[in-house]
Amino acid sequence: MNLSRRKTLALIGGGVILAATASLGAIATRQPRTALLPWSAAGQGADPRHRALSYALLAPNPHNRQPWRADLREAGVVTLYVDTNKLLPHTDPFSRQITIGLGCFLELMQMAASHDGQRVTITPFPEGFDDGALDSRPVARAVFTPDASVTPDPLFAHVMARRSNKEPYDTSRPVPAAAMEALAASVARGSQFGGALDDARITQLRDLTHEALVIEFTTPRTMQESVDLFRIGAREVDANPDGLDFSGPMFETLSATGLFSREASADPDSFASRSALTMVEATAKSAMGYVWLTTTGNSRTDQLAAGADWLRLNLAVTAEGLGTQPMSQALQEFPEMATHYSRVHALLAPEGGTVQMLGRIGFGPAVGQSPRWPVEAIIL
Repeated sequence: MNLSRRKTLALIGGGVILAATASLGAIATRQPRTALLPWSAAGQGADPRHRALSYALLAPNPHNRQPWRADLREAGVVTLYVDTNKLLPHTDPFSRQITIGLGCFLELMQMAASHDGQRVTITPFPEGFDDGALDSRPVARAVFTPDASVTPDPLFAHVMARRSNKEPYDTSRPVPAAAMEALAASVARGSQFGGALDDARITQLRDLTHEALVIEFTTPRTMQESVDLFRIGAREVDANPDGLDFSGPMFETLSATGLFSREASADPDSFASRSALTMVEATAKSAMGYVWLTTTGNSRTDQLAAGADWLRLNLAVTAEGLGTQPMSQALQEFPEMATHYSRVHALLAPEGGTVQMLGRIGFGPAVGQSPRWPVEAIIL
């Protein structure tokens, strides 16, 4: 839930921020020093599993929790586990979204390996699974085999440029229909692709996704779950590079002057909360198209497949020069969201199935990389 930096600046007042920035000097210019290093370290290491994992950890995942843990003690094998300390029990009570994030990780690991002459054979949930909760059993067992005939996945070329772009999009630039065709073609792991560029459907989904965001923001326990994951300023981001990044000169200044804090963000009557709601609306209403993924079932393996396809779809979006942002609040299964959950399924899956992911697309500004733990931190 990264807030739009440009909108924050406009709402709080450029003069206040500029004056404070000038007086705070070095504090306002702090940037994370270590949290972005995994991006430049991707592909390094003597072990092909290390090299593949160093890319896989750049995958999109809910609330940037990075819930993956990899066991390499068996030669030529990566056994993937979920870190159960990084679940989202309030916004993701059945860990469906976390499982989708793990599917993104596995797909990117396999892609990276294909460019390294390695064939990866993945067995999902080799010891079984519980559809109601993730537990200590392995999520997947992946066997790496050297194979010169393996076909490298061309979408891998866009890994380093992929972002979740949470800024407002350019409402004067429509998304070309040909781009949507390319996005549909990227989905290949078992999900069904859906997309919309028509004005009527865009208006419907702008309203629905905005309303769902407001529900998440104004339900105390779901908002608190996000607030607890705020990393405010470069020092916090470097110390704990998972969660929601609020670093950079503006947030350093807002934090130092007391205008932005976890406490204020959790208070629905505070200026910070009211401003956030205004920004959320502006961002949601800038969508220039939507993409979504559905599956016939909703088992853990269906969710992993949706994650693999969401990763592929993100890379295809990047290849088309577009931005995308997950807008999946209406898909969350906590009770206060039930009406919107039903509405979005009636709209996007009228014949049945589960809508696993929903995102807005459009032409957006350039945005920076997301913080990541280094590969050493995810290996058991």
